[in-house]
Amino acid sequence: MMGFGLIITGLLVFAFIYLLNDRGQGSLLSATSRDKSALDIAKERYARGEMTKEEFAHLRQDLES
Repeated sequence: MMGFGLIITGLLVFAFIYLLNDRGQGSLLSATSRDKSALDIAKERYARGEMTKEEFAHLRQDLES
């Protein structure tokens, strides 16, 4: 009975590590390599109309300096 619990625990740990390392599109542990830059996010927000041209220009200037 105790051996069965150990096997289940091992499988759960293995599944958890597998999900952290390989979610099909890359690794959750190295998510920083896939992160967008702040300027890319600002460009997307500007394209969606979430900020004005002036706000985007000011933010872009801040990010590039």
